[in-house]
Amino acid sequence: MNYIIVGAGILGASTAYHLASKGEKVAIVDRGEGGQATRNAAGIICPWLTNRTSKDWYQLAVNGAGYYPELVEQLKEAGISEPGYKRVGALNIFDTEEKLDRKAAYAEMRKMETPEMGEISKLSPKETREMFPPLAEHYRSLHLSGAGRVNGSRITESLLKAAERKGAEVIHGNASLRTYKGEIQGVDIDGVPQHADQIILTNGSWMRELFAPSALSPRVTFEKAQIIHLHLTGQATEHWPVLLPPFSHYMLGFEEGKLVVGATKEKIQEHDSRVTAGGIHQLLEKALRTAPGLKEAAYVETKVGFRPFTPGSLPVFGRLPNQPHILAANGLGASGLTSGPFVGAQLAALAAGEDTSMDISPYTIDRLFK
Repeated sequence: MNYIIVGAGILGASTAYHLASKGEKVAIVDRGEGGQATRNAAGIICPWLTNRTSKDWYQLAVNGAGYYPELVEQLKEAGISEPGYKRVGALNIFDTEEKLDRKAAYAEMRKMETPEMGEISKLSPKETREMFPPLAEHYRSLHLSGAGRVNGSRITESLLKAAERKGAEVIHGNASLRTYKGEIQGVDIDGVPQHADQIILTNGSWMRELFAPSALSPRVTFEKAQIIHLHLTGQATEHWPVLLPPFSHYMLGFEEGKLVVGATKEKIQEHDSRVTAGGIHQLLEKALRTAPGLKEAAYVETKVGFRPFTPGSLPVFGRLPNQPHILAANGLGASGLTSGPFVGAQLAALAAGEDTSMDISPYTIDRLFK
């Protein structure tokens, strides 16, 4: 069967890779938008400590986290030795022993269902700073050994490269929907009609624009995320655990002294990719208050991405109503790098007429259009 996938972020790249692995004929097209969420993001693979109450969101995120080690092995077999994922552990920091004990009890309860969390340890302020040296001296922490971090751009490129090695075609161009009386008939790439038995739409925050010629109007919103990149000379940041402060921001290290601080959550209506003084101030103010040792870090750049959301902040994926030859997925939001590869595997199975590995009924695509 012949597939065209529109949108080559983490979700589209994973779908292309898994379909190509099944021996299917796949083309994936992307126009290279600068604000693509996953190519500008640094992913924290640690869903187990979340305070979100949605069981359906949590189940998807947990499955996504659990899938990474298997996916990394698959990519290595395809000749991708460094796909961008590393298990470095995570530190959830607290300013009092009482708060630490409360979260430790919560983590132990969660571990009964998800042993992939790894070892759970309570660390003193001294032990915490040994693992993340720039931290303020008063923070103690909960350490989870099973947590990881992922470079969004690298994992996406790794999936696309592996897909190409399995026969997929990656096309750099602008895709548009070809419609007749509001019904989607096919896909054009740079104005040229393309044949596809099935069309899969995974273009994130640009999905409303893509559907504009059709009778359907997807309820996709998005938020702007600004993420700061710093550099610390002579620091082995690639071994530092992911840092989860008691507020919504995070810090994580990569190779060669790189440290990422993120991210803002800005509700916007247009794709405004400007780096703003307010965004930088918000991130640096909290980062330096939490980790004053970063004051000597060099500022490198700020990246901007647009995270897509669907109603209820719960991802959706499946076949479009009354158009079974078209599938779509959207709404992964801030957890796109955690659940994207796994959702792509489910979407590929669905497209190929196979059983999915989990119950996907809570993520029905109908919610996107009601």
